[in-house]
Amino acid sequence: MGTIRQEDLIQSIADAFQFISYYHPLDFVRALKAAYDREASPAARDALAQLLVNSRMSAEGHRPICQDTGMAVVFLKVGMEVRWDGGMSLQEMVDEGVRRAYTNPDNPLRASVLADPAGARRNTRDNTPAVVYTELVSGGAVDVRLAAKGGGSENKARFAVLNPSDSIVDWVLEQLPGMGAGWCPPGILGLGLGGTPEKALLLAKEALLEPIDIQALQARGPQSRIEALRLELYDKVNALGIGAQGLGGLTTVLDVKILDYPTHAASLPVGLIPNCAATRHLHFTLDGTGPARFTPPALSEWPQIAWSGPAGARRVDLDALTRAEVATWRAGEPLLLSGRLLTGRDAVHKRIAELVARGEPLPVDFRNRFIYYVGPVAPVRGEAVGPAGPTTATRMDKYTELMLGDAVGLLGMVGKAERGPEAVAAIRRFGAVYCIAVGGAAYLVAKAVRSARVLAFPELGMEAIYEFEVRDMPVTVAVDAEGRSVHEAGPAEWRLRIARIPVRPRVT
Repeated sequence: MGTIRQEDLIQSIADAFQFISYYHPLDFVRALKAAYDREASPAARDALAQLLVNSRMSAEGHRPICQDTGMAVVFLKVGMEVRWDGGMSLQEMVDEGVRRAYTNPDNPLRASVLADPAGARRNTRDNTPAVVYTELVSGGAVDVRLAAKGGGSENKARFAVLNPSDSIVDWVLEQLPGMGAGWCPPGILGLGLGGTPEKALLLAKEALLEPIDIQALQARGPQSRIEALRLELYDKVNALGIGAQGLGGLTTVLDVKILDYPTHAASLPVGLIPNCAATRHLHFTLDGTGPARFTPPALSEWPQIAWSGPAGARRVDLDALTRAEVATWRAGEPLLLSGRLLTGRDAVHKRIAELVARGEPLPVDFRNRFIYYVGPVAPVRGEAVGPAGPTTATRMDKYTELMLGDAVGLLGMVGKAERGPEAVAAIRRFGAVYCIAVGGAAYLVAKAVRSARVLAFPELGMEAIYEFEVRDMPVTVAVDAEGRSVHEAGPAEWRLRIARIPVRPRVT
């Protein structure tokens, strides 16, 4: 009969979340490198290079891969013979481990969890509570699988109850274009089939914890209906041409993982959850002999990629930028930004809208400035700012008309993913521009920030308005002043190119 000290579970949880904040799973690194090697789209290849360089930098520097250090999700299988040395509940033990991990002074992780989600949306400051799923099983050990899931990919979850005769493949292919690039492809699709509605989504989440093995499956061929479905979806999703960061290219997904469960004769529940380019998960077991130990992977496992910025990028001085110069930029053009860059995301935009509505002055002069949609990690050891990658710009679409108009006067925006029709129309009407940085390359982007200071709303924490001084920050023009969007043109071009590639018959 195993006796497990509560301190061992707490510290193992804390160590695990720290570990996955800066170490990608090696299967993911290898799959990303394979995608980089075969990528034919220059824009997508550059994005993949940034992701790989960022991954290695994070492993070397022990700093988060992405500024969105995720919401803690923990699956526990507790042996029925286990005895606990301690009086805390499982939820309390897990939460204490998460608290230690996210407030670690050597590598603080961003607190993104908000209490009272439909009201005050108050930040809990330590990323608790975790989302915990517990199952009692035979034996005397505790099996732990955990993940840090970022909001960009979680927000793209999809669910439907199909008719039993409906095509699962067709449904998934209908969902992908609408999911856009906010989930930071390339990543992994988790699919849950059967059970009840909540079970299907839970299966999709659990499927994402499995190792990447699609290449091995391709080599040996499918041996079950689920394996055949994985291969079919892998091929057909990549044939959509969405590509890395939605820029168009050969690789949209690195793998498709599927778990199923018996379901009612009248039902076919289907849950779909993507994992982003900041894939972070870990598996360990406690048996009473002490806390889990995690062995750092060898840095030789990461490829050495020489990347010094996008090829042929235009250098831009943000402090001297004019609307006339912005009008010469074209969708898909790479830029290197230098100068003063404001920050602000959801909470800031809401505050600004309220001030304008009341006729009150704004705390910052936004006229002819650029705003970066970001919530950075706190800095350590002399950093100007911690990892500071972009958040999904689509959430700010409803504020774009206001922010670009006379009341505020922005000239440009930087974020990730596509913009909706109303935002694109506003960009075209005001002769403004929207650029993207690579989602999931947060530590690399932060290296371009030379100084950072809070200008307004300090009580919002990571959502406050900062002013960054940046030097050669890599971005791509996503929507130009004429309303052309790279997220429309890129995938459309590569969908046609992929369709012309001869398909070799699959051996089954």
